[in-house]
Amino acid sequence: MKPKGLAAFVIAFVAAAPIAALAQGATAPNPPLAPLQEPAKTLPAPYADISPQMQAFIAKPLNPDWNDQWKTGAEARAYADKQAAGVVPTIPGMLSRLHVTMTSTSMGGVHVYVLTPADMPPENKDKVLIHVHGGCYVLFPGESGATEGIMMAGFAHYKVISVDYRMPPEAYFPTALDDAVTVYKEVLKTTKPKDVAFFGTSAGGALTLEMVLRARQDGLPLPGAIAPGTPMSDVTKTGDSFYTNEKVDNVLVSRSGFCHAATLIYAKGHDLSDPLLSPVYGDMHGFPPAILTTGTRDLLLSNTVRVHRKLLRSGVPAILEVFEGESHAQYQFDDTVPETREAFTEIGAFFGQYLGH
Repeated sequence: MKPKGLAAFVIAFVAAAPIAALAQGATAPNPPLAPLQEPAKTLPAPYADISPQMQAFIAKPLNPDWNDQWKTGAEARAYADKQAAGVVPTIPGMLSRLHVTMTSTSMGGVHVYVLTPADMPPENKDKVLIHVHGGCYVLFPGESGATEGIMMAGFAHYKVISVDYRMPPEAYFPTALDDAVTVYKEVLKTTKPKDVAFFGTSAGGALTLEMVLRARQDGLPLPGAIAPGTPMSDVTKTGDSFYTNEKVDNVLVSRSGFCHAATLIYAKGHDLSDPLLSPVYGDMHGFPPAILTTGTRDLLLSNTVRVHRKLLRSGVPAILEVFEGESHAQYQFDDTVPETREAFTEIGAFFGQYLGH
């Protein structure tokens, strides 16, 4: 019987592939691949297995500031200060709900917030998590950058040190990384490296990976585990989801939007393919075990997937957590959302599996 429909298409496709390869010859260059032309379509908000609170985030319109094209550090800081003014008043309530205390101090000359949960099991008392906040390297100054650290302390029950790294217009690449590694060096004075983890989201996810690369460059022992959340691992705008999720992700929205503009400010002319800006291009052999988090509508889904795949190919134990329907970093927008508790509880359990061993 002659195959029909989909079966015929698959048979023809598979049969044609080796013939096409042979026709090219061993030395023939690969021709440019034709882009897929996708007509405009309507995407319904997903509802299956998603809490009503997260549904509300997923259904929001596009970030109205998505195409802000800041040119200077001062412009970015003006926006960051305005944004921070809306975040800081929410922090006391979050600290109260999650039973976490926050202390402002400095380590090695770097400003940090020490976040201590009221409930810390004995096995966590000698462990320290170093948090590097997100915000495209220019957003969330001061207390406003500590919210993810508060959630980790509260849900996972670890002591967290949140690094308030310097940002434009006061400082540019690689100051954020310098500050984070300085804090790590200070932590190592009192804590074994196997008892330390790095974590952060977005630019913080990239910094998490960059900290490992820099620690290895500097001859420092590596931490016991890392959790790069939806990392900005390739700021050259390379990756499938930069295109498939453009104007689907309602947070970042576009590969050429505000976050790219902010990164250019931070990089200040530095090569964007440098692994200390695009860590997916770094050597990941010998990296600590890693857990990565993203969502199906995340503009940086491919950034996250590519890091996960590179870690596995480098022989590193790595887990990829993908949340249904979520845009960039929405798993850590609100501590009262069930998916937020899930994300941080899972990361905490991962740290429990590897820290101290």
